[in-house]
Amino acid sequence: MPFAAAIHRHAQDHPHAPAFQIEGRVFTFGDLARIAGALAERFGDLVRIAERRSVLGDRSRLIALETGNHPLFAAAFLAATSGGNCVALIDPHLPEATRQTMHDRLSPDLIVTADGANLSLHAPASGETRTFREAEGNERKPLAIGDDTEPFLIVFTSGTTGTPKAIIRDRGSWRRSLATGEPFFGIDRATRTFAPGPLAHGLTLYALAETLVAGAEFIGAAHFEASRAMSIVEAKEVKRLALVPTMLRRLCAAAADRPQTSVTQITVAGAKLTENDRDSAALAFPQADIIEYYGASELGFISVATNGDTASATAVGRAFPGVTLSIRDDRGGEMPTRETGTIFVDSALISDGYVGTTDGAGFRRLGSLATVGDLGFLDECGTLHLLGRSGGMVLSGGNNIYPQEVEAALTADPGVHAALVLGLDHPDLGSELVAVIEPEGGMFDREALERHLAAHLPRYKHPRRIWLCLNMPMTQSGKVAAGTLRQWIADGNDALELID
Repeated sequence: MPFAAAIHRHAQDHPHAPAFQIEGRVFTFGDLARIAGALAERFGDLVRIAERRSVLGDRSRLIALETGNHPLFAAAFLAATSGGNCVALIDPHLPEATRQTMHDRLSPDLIVTADGANLSLHAPASGETRTFREAEGNERKPLAIGDDTEPFLIVFTSGTTGTPKAIIRDRGSWRRSLATGEPFFGIDRATRTFAPGPLAHGLTLYALAETLVAGAEFIGAAHFEASRAMSIVEAKEVKRLALVPTMLRRLCAAAADRPQTSVTQITVAGAKLTENDRDSAALAFPQADIIEYYGASELGFISVATNGDTASATAVGRAFPGVTLSIRDDRGGEMPTRETGTIFVDSALISDGYVGTTDGAGFRRLGSLATVGDLGFLDECGTLHLLGRSGGMVLSGGNNIYPQEVEAALTADPGVHAALVLGLDHPDLGSELVAVIEPEGGMFDREALERHLAAHLPRYKHPRRIWLCLNMPMTQSGKVAAGTLRQWIADGNDALELID
């Protein structure tokens, strides 16, 4: 069922049932339909057909939603994805320069930002800006239902060059994903879900959509803090958690001797859980089944694993329902069982690819198959084993980080002559982002570097540890010798100085 149609049905059948809650603000299904309808009218008033200027042209009105986890996010998302609209989700915590790059690439028809308890609506073509207040939402006609082929959603993922890639998805793939996920995850009106991550990111956004479509209550958080989150789980008798492994670990630690028996399902993505993670979760949430899935914004769901499916350190489960997995060599030929190659998928959940020019890496097609360049193999049981991320991507705390992007930011600092960024195993984050730096002229100013990074990268992309190396080892081709530096870090070599 179309997203807007499901909300309209729930607003008619049980208008006073809670739908979206964040920081103590509760919106019923009736509230969401009312406020979203009013917002959709405001969007139309501000952006007239003659003023459309985005990369989508006449295909759809493009609305950039960069409110963060705001109380009006759910209503704004509904309005921004109603028929005739396409939403581009931009994290407001990204550096201003990065967000400006996103604006320049998409040229949205409307930009929606947070303005205290209200929303600010800005139409770049006309220069007009209006403030939307929750109280303005009166009864409106139902949100328009778009066609399956209409563009629906644009999300961003970092490219290997550091330039965010805009991934576009049509309504049909989103609807098919929700239709497949609802019975698989067993979501119904009783599945009160708590997902404390950023709503601009895939895991939390999808949890919001599937929960609302099922007619259940979604609970979010402005910021994740473990003890506060555990209080919400306890007080609201949350049935389902949707979060990344780092958050789950911290929730388990916060649970201590307070096992939460209301939680019956935990959905995890963004990184692989360890056996210790599963043991801790069994103590903190003794009634919960854990479902891990591996996917990509470009491809949708790829594989899924339940208890017992991830005994191997590389196993990420079997193909998600409706998905076919294939391992291919560099020429596109299919690889035998247990032979490593590029992971391709064939499914109805694949996106339309990227908007505009990209760095040439990441998403590509091979007939009906598609890949983002990840490497792995299939075993005799059909279990997928993930061996490496495209471009050497590091997964840290559920965040996808390309070392090349961070290296480029580091070497742009005049105080840095050369840099290597890599991920090291970490018991909590999965991987810890670290850097080895050769300072320019032998002098290093840590505070100046921190200011530089703050202006160019979000906090989660800053190296957590930095070593100085006055004379970087190089390969014959003139590149930094990454293998040598990894060994030096492991050995505690005197050529490296750890900076506090």
